[in-house]
Amino acid sequence: MPAKDIYHTTVKNALIKDGWTITHDPLRIRLARGKNLFVDLGAERLIGAFKNTQNIAVKIKSFTRPSDMKDLEEAVGQFVLYNHLLKRYYPDYKLYLAVPERVRKSVFEEEAGQTLMEAGIISLFSFNPEMEEIVKWIS
Repeated sequence: MPAKDIYHTTVKNALIKDGWTITHDPLRIRLARGKNLFVDLGAERLIGAFKNTQNIAVKIKSFTRPSDMKDLEEAVGQFVLYNHLLKRYYPDYKLYLAVPERVRKSVFEEEAGQTLMEAGIISLFSFNPEMEEIVKWIS
């Protein structure tokens, strides 16, 4: 089992506050030949009057390295890999990258992050670590 991100509990609490039910902690992707990958969280919530459910998987990244670009490169690589595998094994789940609000502003409002968002490569939400609340969803 991989180590949890420093914001794991914070994001989990923020999702619960936002009306999500945590269904997997972590969400395991079982690959051929006994290999596993773990997405930090799986969650669902009821939407609309017809009681449909919306399912998400969440990859949490704290961006604590001295270089935001190195953290971004790693996050993008993990996100792309997990996203493609989720489409194969959990097609009803949409993957989101969860980042602190300061990271959304410093990385995803700048050129490199904006390029990824505009191309639809990453969907993310930001959170306030102190309040344990979701600040902004970006699909």
